[in-house]
Amino acid sequence: MGNDNNSDGKNKNPWGNAGGSNNGGGGRGNDPWGNYPGGGDNPNIDEMLRRAQKNFRQAMPGGDFRGGKFIGLAILAIILLWLASGFYIIEPGYQGVIQRFGAWNRTQVQEGLGYHLPYPVETITKLNVSEVRRMEIGFNEFYSRGSTQKRDIPEESLMLTSDANIVDLDLVVLWTIKSAEDYLFNIRTQENTIKKVAESAIREVVGQTPMFQIITTGRADVSQAAKEIMIKNLDDYQSGVDIGQVLIQKAEVHPDVQNAFQDVQSAKQDAIDTQNVAQAYREEIIPKARGAAIQMVQEAKAYKESKIAQAEGDADRFNSVYKAYLTGKDVTKTRMYLETMESVLGNAEKIILDNQGGAGGAGVVPYLPIEQMGAKQKRAQ
Repeated sequence: MGNDNNSDGKNKNPWGNAGGSNNGGGGRGNDPWGNYPGGGDNPNIDEMLRRAQKNFRQAMPGGDFRGGKFIGLAILAIILLWLASGFYIIEPGYQGVIQRFGAWNRTQVQEGLGYHLPYPVETITKLNVSEVRRMEIGFNEFYSRGSTQKRDIPEESLMLTSDANIVDLDLVVLWTIKSAEDYLFNIRTQENTIKKVAESAIREVVGQTPMFQIITTGRADVSQAAKEIMIKNLDDYQSGVDIGQVLIQKAEVHPDVQNAFQDVQSAKQDAIDTQNVAQAYREEIIPKARGAAIQMVQEAKAYKESKIAQAEGDADRFNSVYKAYLTGKDVTKTRMYLETMESVLGNAEKIILDNQGGAGGAGVVPYLPIEQMGAKQKRAQ
């Protein structure tokens, strides 16, 4: 090229002109179109293009634009670019699932630079496994006119409770990916599958729970039970999904049954009030009855003890009298007769007439005290 002695190619530029220091009359001071400075003949366009093409071919490797060396370099460059396309970077919180001819080959869980065989031999799918994803059931939130709007979805939110009531319930599920390859290959339409599992779980729990418990103090229990069912089902599917939280956003009576529900709740409240009154009466009467029962038992025990003591005393007295009787029978009989008559006649109204006392006793005329006997009879009635 540069050392060629051919005068046509020595120190020529791409347009076939000689260098500026050449003293040859044919090329001195020519511009790219072969004109002399200051004028001259009009340039031959065809000759100019022919010379430019010839000089350009000489400047290329091998002296031929269509030569094999240039094609080889081009193919080599393409191969290098194809091999370089296999480099990839795993960002923090991501996992890369590499497939070889469509089948799972390996998963890169460490962040940083990696390499896989270029497409179509191997492909990579990157998944963010640290992102907490949100799923809405029973409603849909969207941004409109500068604020967040909410649209209710009745076919998802209306559920039947265990006491045959209808509850309008909105649910939010927070979930993450714990295994990228399981998430990609073990379940289809992943988000739709997770949503169906969540709907099934919450309907199962609501169907076993009374209405009043769901709309008042039982929300946390319902959420926890639904979460446990979802985790179990998704683990059985080997879905690679982890359920973080299940949150009940709204739980209320459906407007169509609001009046009937209020009537039922009023009746339940009346029943509770009646039960409370009965319970209060029970708490009041039972201690009194228990006190009366204890008193009766104590009185019975006292009566028992007194009767036993009295019987023992009578027995001891009889024994003592019997012993005295054995000692002196006549004296004992007389004493017993006197004591008996004393006890019998001690409270009686009586008049004793001694016939042995003289004529005073013989002249007494006996009579009946009718007035006193009538008064006693009235008192007795």
